Amino acid sequence: MVTVQIQGSLVQFDLLWPIIRCEKHLKARDTDIILATLPKSGTTWLKALTFSIVNRSRYPLGENPLLTSNPHALIPFLERNIYRDSEKTLTWISFRIRELFRLTSIISCFRVLSQNLNAVSYIYIGTPWIYSFSLWDFKNLISTRGSMSLDEFLEAYCEGTHDYGPFWEHVLGYWNAHLENPDHVLFLKYEDLKKDINFNVKVIAGFIGYPFSLEEEKTGVIDKIVKLCSFDKLKSLEVNKVGSMDASLKNKYFFRKG
Repeated sequence: MVTVQIQGSLVQFDLLWPIIRCEKHLKARDTDIILATLPKSGTTWLKALTFSIVNRSRYPLGENPLLTSNPHALIPFLERNIYRDSEKTLTWISFRIRELFRLTSIISCFRVLSQNLNAVSYIYIGTPWIYSFSLWDFKNLISTRGSMSLDEFLEAYCEGTHDYGPFWEHVLGYWNAHLENPDHVLFLKYEDLKKDINFNVKVIAGFIGYPFSLEEEKTGVIDKIVKLCSFDKLKSLEVNKVGSMDASLKNKYFFRKG
């Protein structure tokens, strides 16, 4: 796969113009919510949790669209979906223009978003070692050009020549943005989410303007959201067993352990 550098980050060549369009045309509103993660750092989990938090008064848990749709279908990527081509961009904007909030995600480095700090953005990042193995496994699953050995991938990872790398530059971009503007950039760690998911769900909800009421806490709404969005629950759903995002990207690939 041919890669090019933009804003100090390496990206696949076919994403160059979508990223440029995103950087040039994205006009964020103060009610927008943008999830920022590197690939395979818990993105699917974060999307499921955030969608459920925001939409809990709109859909009873038993009717949550997560039961019939993959989290990536419910929260599109800016560069991979919305700005992929002009037709998709116009369709998304016209569909969302009257909604109070727009919930999207991005993989690119923070510099792509730096002109839109009025948007609510947050990132959580996994342990580099865990992230590297997870991404290597995922890339080999979806590759049409044969598998890459672990040694080859780790060499590229350590040299910062992997997709959206260098890793630490990507992380530092969002970390520094959080330090400079903590009201608009929430920085979470994957390990902290795993350690105390209920507490961090409350943190996320409060940060994006959808705090839980005392009544919701007493009636176990947080517990129900956490259970619905758990790895085992999402993996067990029919849509994530047989569905697909496109011809080469099956939904089940997002729910492999490791």
